[in-house]
Amino acid sequence: MPMADGQLANHSCALTVEDRRDRLRLARSRRVGAVTWHRLMAEHGSARAALAALPGIAAAAGVEDYEVCPMGVVLAEERQGLAAGARLLVHGEADYPRALSDIPDAPPVLWVRGDVSLLHRPAIGMVGARNASSLGMRMARRLGQGLSEAGFTVVSGLARGIDTAAHEAALEGEGRTVAVMAGGIDVIYPAENDGLARLIDERGCRISEHPPGLEPQARHFPLRNRIVAGLSRAVVVVEAASKSGSLITAKAALDYGREVMAVPGHPFDARASGCNGLIRDGALLVRGPQDVLEALGAPTDARPEPVMQLAPLPGPEAPQRPLKDVALLHSMILNRLGPSPLAEDQLLRDLKVTSAQLAPELLSLELEGRIARQPGGLLARVD
Repeated sequence: MPMADGQLANHSCALTVEDRRDRLRLARSRRVGAVTWHRLMAEHGSARAALAALPGIAAAAGVEDYEVCPMGVVLAEERQGLAAGARLLVHGEADYPRALSDIPDAPPVLWVRGDVSLLHRPAIGMVGARNASSLGMRMARRLGQGLSEAGFTVVSGLARGIDTAAHEAALEGEGRTVAVMAGGIDVIYPAENDGLARLIDERGCRISEHPPGLEPQARHFPLRNRIVAGLSRAVVVVEAASKSGSLITAKAALDYGREVMAVPGHPFDARASGCNGLIRDGALLVRGPQDVLEALGAPTDARPEPVMQLAPLPGPEAPQRPLKDVALLHSMILNRLGPSPLAEDQLLRDLKVTSAQLAPELLSLELEGRIARQPGGLLARVD
């Protein structure tokens, strides 16, 4: 069962400059999210062939006068990324993170600053409340330092509160931390973490799937959260309210076959309700770094390379439906939804599809910011 890092499935290949640019161009084309990008690549075999097929697929979905991303936009992005001191990693290349490469909505491209080798080390995600309590911050620091000293990279989102404490503690330990950005690689959010971002550039790594210069918007944070989960062997939620964005990270971790762990809190503290709910639903209760290490089968004393004791990550799953069918279903979903919320059960009946057919497409549209979930199982279109 245990497998060395070098034994993990390798789906990488040498890409030409033209193919790299075609893949970036496909990723930046309108209405092409990560899931759609992978489906296009699987169906057409190359980014160039997928770009040629896109207008026809868009027309089948009712989108007229569709144009793919111009090459000039890609060249400008390359220049801006290099000017920001970042490096571009493209899905399919050897340097692309192996932990991410097999998730169904892996980012097609990543801009990276800092130590790229950290993206290939075993990692643990840490997330939690922005308005964290003093106890929550202390726990995040304890976990961040202990896990870093045990040889793990600590992955978080550079947000206020728990994220900040986790990054800072990891830097105090062995310096192993990765910050996943919600906006462009050169856009530090929140601005107060500019100094921390600089330290991570020197001793850790920052990554973003977005073009340089992009200001983070609300729909970008769930996208960032799924990268935190994908990079990690386990996600630890330190403090989270019942409707916290941290729970999106936990859900993504479950979907990817990662371990989900949570630090318990007082029942009267709203900031602990999400963690307590996760534990009630089966997440591992975490009291300190040793609980995390034991759950992963890693040595509980400080060692530089815990990877030999770890089980392999889940492998890839091939797309199940042709993209034209998916595009048609997306069009039907969006045509049925509007600003007024509609129950998901009603949508199922209206479209005459099964829950198994609808659920992954709703997630894809939600991650792309085209629909929003509301309390009570309601869905609304975002225009």
